[in-house]
Amino acid sequence: MTTRESATVESGNGISLDVRIYKRIPEDSDSSTDEQKVAVVLVHPYSVLGGCQGLMKGIARNLAEQGVPAVTFDMRGVGKSTGRPSLTGFSEVSDVVAICKWTSQNLSSNRILLVGSSAGAPIAGSAVDQVDEIVGYVSLGYPFGLTASILFGRHHKNILQSPKPKLFVMGTKDGFTSVKQLANKIKSAAGRAETHLIEGVSHFQMEGPAYDTEMANLIITFISSL
Repeated sequence: MTTRESATVESGNGISLDVRIYKRIPEDSDSSTDEQKVAVVLVHPYSVLGGCQGLMKGIARNLAEQGVPAVTFDMRGVGKSTGRPSLTGFSEVSDVVAICKWTSQNLSSNRILLVGSSAGAPIAGSAVDQVDEIVGYVSLGYPFGLTASILFGRHHKNILQSPKPKLFVMGTKDGFTSVKQLANKIKSAAGRAETHLIEGVSHFQMEGPAYDTEMANLIITFISSL
């Protein structure tokens, strides 16, 4: 059994973010303390194209069912969150940082895994080294391709140069990034950087609910390696 709670988090400059927290109802057999557990913060796809925290709900619920608390939120200008979205996602980096700091304080977890989906991946990647409690990063369909790089290219170096452990998950039919482009980027990455390819799957297929369980399982496997 899982629960879903709601909260509002301030991101600075008067911007309020709508947040949802997914947790498993504790059982007597749960032995680990909150501080020992990794909490997952999920960053949704591109706000300008309709990205919202609802797209991350399935992964969050799957994680919570397996005992991993998960936090989703609407970035600025989405849903009940105030402010306006930016084209390049740089303003949204401060939203991610605010949510991660809030999660560390309010979920009593000093270890956070940051997960970004599609355009949420470069935005999350730029926040990784701004929060000490972030212990790793997972990208679901990072848009490394040439066209997407017009908008998000300046984010790339922030995650590739981070020493923190990284996992890049992508479908082999991703329309924004080719398998070769991903491999070339990972070659330049600092620290531990891994890839996981899903054969024959496109960018938006992987974002769909049919792959929520698989994404959650990959995230949990990565957490166990941290």
